[in-house]
Amino acid sequence: MRGAAQVCVIGAGLSGLAAAHALAVRGIDFVCLEKAPQVGGIWRKPEAGERGPGYRSLHLNTAKELTGYAAFPMPDSFPAYPRHDEMAAYLRAFADWAGLSARIEFGTEVLSARPDFDGSWLVGTRDAHGVTTTRRFARVVVASGANAEPLLPDPVPEGAESFTGRMLHTVDYQEGGEFRGQRVVVVGLGASAVDIASDLSRHAAHTVLSVRRGLHVVPKQLYGISCDVIAESPWFTGMSPTEQREYIEQALLVARGRLSDYGLPEPDHPIFSSAVTVSDEILSRIRHGAVTPKPEIASFTGNLVRFTDGSSVEADAVVWCTGYRMSYPYLPADCPVGPSGRVELYRRIVAPYRPGLYFVGLIRPVGAITRALEAQADWVARLIGGEEALPPGDVMGKEIEEYLSGVAARYGQGLGTSIQIDVVPYVREFRTS
Repeated sequence: MRGAAQVCVIGAGLSGLAAAHALAVRGIDFVCLEKAPQVGGIWRKPEAGERGPGYRSLHLNTAKELTGYAAFPMPDSFPAYPRHDEMAAYLRAFADWAGLSARIEFGTEVLSARPDFDGSWLVGTRDAHGVTTTRRFARVVVASGANAEPLLPDPVPEGAESFTGRMLHTVDYQEGGEFRGQRVVVVGLGASAVDIASDLSRHAAHTVLSVRRGLHVVPKQLYGISCDVIAESPWFTGMSPTEQREYIEQALLVARGRLSDYGLPEPDHPIFSSAVTVSDEILSRIRHGAVTPKPEIASFTGNLVRFTDGSSVEADAVVWCTGYRMSYPYLPADCPVGPSGRVELYRRIVAPYRPGLYFVGLIRPVGAITRALEAQADWVARLIGGEEALPPGDVMGKEIEEYLSGVAARYGQGLGTSIQIDVVPYVREFRTS
């Protein structure tokens, strides 16, 4: 075991760099551990040809002016919604500008992070040469992202083992050209599913989009304004939740009509009561006949895929865009997911009964994420620097329960819903603390 800096930041993507910058600004000693050879998180993976999350058609769904760091705006030469390699280049430039690159240990995998008897944290790592090391830190900031383990339907449709084509998950998808001339079924209606279906439709002989449950599909802009800019505008945040829903639902009706007009299921819930899918392409690709919507898969037989409406198609490949299981294998088993199966963090950051452990970026925003990340990172730096103090554990526990009850009433129960936030009121919490 050897000594180390005061704080360990795990991950050098968008969240980790925000945390590192906030610590650096306050002169707090830290080291950032990053498994990859460069900064950038998922944004660097497509260009590197690595396994996802991430694929070559990946672009931002949020406006560059809100996705870039406040102190280091994206350049004017960037498009409104930058491509993955532009985003990766921007994050590298930010790390250099902020003086963070020299404090990041690349090629370093975190194997374990465990509290010691004296309140410090022991972090076990393996470097690019396979050498393992254990270091002691006063604090640990987890910023490594939550999309870790591919999630498949449970149960998988009957006969899946007999399918004679290729089955893969989003994490293994890179580009549509690999499927040129093939018949492909994409499963899901989330951001990755609609991106991949749209990408495939330019290469595959036939692209089918299998959808189990309707979600609100939202264009990147309404009335010529980025939707995340609308979400943070004072005129919009000043409305009541009911007024906000009515405004957006009416705007969507004008912009794209009803989803059932495209052969997609209508959502069974109001907008803002579940995650939305942002896409400028998928509805157009359906309208142009490039993507064929189908309901949930019922079964497989050989290369035949049957759907719950009785129809079927022959397929050469199935891409499961069915999400990820949150996983932090290097942390204690009860953190951050508590006994209830939900993420249990005070202010979505602090594990009340794991002193010295903080999370930055474990949130799902309505709007762009970066301002919320920066607010989290700044607050964590203030805590570590002694400018602020946490309340007692029971007070933190009460806040967690009240928050989880509120999001459950709005979004329903579930692991994903327990990290849902509204950016503007969330950021405001830290400005008034």
